[in-house]
Formats: sequence, structure tokens, C-alpha cells
Amino acid sequence: MNGLLTKDLSIAYDGKLIIRDLNLAIPTGQISALVGANGCGKSTLLRGMARLLKPRSGKVYLDGESILKLSTKEVAQQLGILPQGPVAPEGLTVRDLVAQGRYPYQTWLQQWSAKDETIVQQALLITNLLEFAERELDTLSGGQRQRAWIAMALAQDTDILLLDEPTTFLDLAHQIEILDLLYELNQSQGRTIVMVLHDLNQACRYADYLIAIKDGRIFAAGEPKQVMSEKTIDEVFGLECRIFSDPILGTPMCVPIGRKGK
Repeated sequence: MNGLLTKDLSIAYDGKLIIRDLNLAIPTGQISALVGANGCGKSTLLRGMARLLKPRSGKVYLDGESILKLSTKEVAQQLGILPQGPVAPEGLTVRDLVAQGRYPYQTWLQQWSAKDETIVQQALLITNLLEFAERELDTLSGGQRQRAWIAMALAQDTDILLLDEPTTFLDLAHQIEILDLLYELNQSQGRTIVMVLHDLNQACRYADYLIAIKDGRIFAAGEPKQVMSEKTIDEVFGLECRIFSDPILGTPMCVPIGRKGK
């Protein structure tokens, strides 16, 4: 059982059961997108898979081991998570933020090393942030700040990246910039990427595997062409729509109807 998977996973949040008996195997080396209506459990599932929320029942497995049996450091060396709307201390520079990704590798005997420095530099280079390395994080644009957080996750040097709504609050150009970056990381480094996305058309464009969540359970999962149907959108979102082929990539494209369309 390599990679990340859940078995009969149930998670409660604030005393309310959100995720219910969920079985999911995340495809290794691919991009997966979690989609669904607000409150359906997407972020709760992501946090549960990252061991930020303890299951009420069931298990999360990471490379065949129950994630609860692994130490915090072991988990952090295999799995990185970028939560929605992360906050950094005031005055922190981009380089200092990215360097925090190396903390799981620090010990009393092994302090900051040349390898750590190299990996931080590579993360800054990959995310096109070298020229901003000494800038304070809060002086950057929204898209640049998001790239800095992704660079920190890259510096953690994990095979699996979990991202909760990485494009939220960004304009369209910056959304595409972030999604293109994640796509390139997957293609060039083979990293397994799981992200919560609200935009269905972006999810279909960038994800190899789509997971539609409804009421804490998986309603449908598979390649976008298998999952994206008018019936699924109606059942999961309560929205009437039409599905067309994206004229650029040929992926499914959802066009909502709404009252004006009537």
C-alpha cells in the first residue's frame, strides 16, 4: 500500500461528523482535485489525510503505515500541506519562510547544512522568487506570496503535496500562474499533488483524477471525463448545467445555466 490512502475514514469537526466511512486511494505521481459544494468535507478530508485532524474511526495510511503511528517528523518528511490562508509572522522574509520547510530535517546533531541551503535555493528558483528572497513576505502581491508558501512546501522535499484552495482570493492571471507551477512540479518531479479547488473547469484542466465529494462521502471519482457530467453536477452542487469540450485542451467544461439561461 504505497502512497496515501484512507480506509473507512470518519472525521468529526466541532462535534459534527463531516467525513463518513470514506475509502480513497490517491493516485501516486498524479494531480488529484477534490471538488464539491461548500461544507461537503473537502478541507476536512485534506486535513485528516495530513494528520491535522484525528479520525473518529478508520485510518489514513502513508506508504503502508498508519499515519497515526508515525512521528510528526516522519510525516513531515513525506507529506507537505499548505492550508488555506496561511499566516506568517510580521517581518518574515521570503527566504526565512522557505527555510522553515527544512525544519523537519533539523536535529541537535544535524543543524543547518549545505544541503538545506541548496534545497532552499532550488525552491526559490523553481517558484521564480530568487529576486524577492530578501523581501518581507507582506510586501509581495497575492500571487507572489502564494508562490512563497508553495516554495516553503517544496523545501520540505516531500513526495506528496496537499493544498487547500491554493488559488483562493487570487485574480485569474495569478490563479493560472499557481496552477501552471503545480502542473510543472508534477510533470518535472513526479510529485503527487492533491488540491481542493472550487473552479470545476480549472480542476478538469489540471487534474488527472477528480474526486467529487457530497455530504462527507465520495459521490464520484476518476478521470475528469468520467466524473464531469450534467447529472453529477446536479447531484453534487444542485446546479443545472451543460458540459462541453474545452476548445483548448478537450477537457470537460461546465457551463452553468442559472435563471438567466432559462
